Amino acid sequence: MNRYWSGLLVAVALAVILSCHHNPPNYPTGAIELHYYAQGPWPVTSSESPTPCDSLGNKCVFFYPSNLGANGFLHPILTWGNGSFGTPKQAEYFLRHMASWGFVIVASKDPMTGPGQTILDAAKYMVAANSDSTSPFFHKLNINQVGSFGHSQGATGAVNALLKSGGLIKTVLPIEIPAQIYGNSTNFFNPASLTGSIFFVDGSADFVSPPLQGNGVTGLQSIDAYYQAVPNSVTKVKGTLIGPSHNDLGGQPDCSQAPFPCVNGVYGYLGYPTAWFMDRLQGDTYAHGAFVNPTGEMFTETTNWEYVASNVP
Repeated sequence: MNRYWSGLLVAVALAVILSCHHNPPNYPTGAIELHYYAQGPWPVTSSESPTPCDSLGNKCVFFYPSNLGANGFLHPILTWGNGSFGTPKQAEYFLRHMASWGFVIVASKDPMTGPGQTILDAAKYMVAANSDSTSPFFHKLNINQVGSFGHSQGATGAVNALLKSGGLIKTVLPIEIPAQIYGNSTNFFNPASLTGSIFFVDGSADFVSPPLQGNGVTGLQSIDAYYQAVPNSVTKVKGTLIGPSHNDLGGQPDCSQAPFPCVNGVYGYLGYPTAWFMDRLQGDTYAHGAFVNPTGEMFTETTNWEYVASNVP
């Protein structure tokens, strides 16, 4: 083989190798986001509640560290809200990722979580499990550190769960929360009543959860409108992922198994949402550095994030 063909084959081989190792969409460009984008240190197990976990008679799915309570660690609780007609299975990659960072995730199978009651019921179910000597979660949970999160209708439900919780739920992460024009008015909430902390996340291609309010538009019809309506006494952050649409969170991790519309997959939702709960519920000062206004890392990651705002000191 002459030198020309030998060199050409090497070049082609190198191109193939490089193409097989390219980063997925929304790959982090900041050290903090990249840290929490990776799988956490806890192996993860899933199971289902033996009895109904909420007031509508639904069972719950759990995602939790396999070695519960290792070295005396008490796991914070995260209660999940499905999107409309959704199931915990549709968000499994995302929920397992959260559990790998030491959280116990409880997800009611309720497909219509907007009122927030079943999301709250699931959190209370876990609090009770912590005192039940027959439960695998017996004395393994930090019942003083509870967060709620959800997607689409479940994002509204996660906020409602916090509002109804009487202080049990400390922080909430609504992902792709619908503009009020798409919602059921019985599920609406008053942002002025919020306590604790909140982190709004949406995708730039999501018309159901647009990042910015149009001129002359009334009501809470954008992430920015929700954010602005939350009082400054509440710790709050917002950010829009560049690229994703309404159902990218259902990526496993890419869009091949996600419902339409999905553009990039779940990748961009792994890092900062995990960091948020690590900061809020595990006191992780490294994670906190992502959100500080105006110097936090999230403000500088303009490859993947836009319309970032925060009042975090």
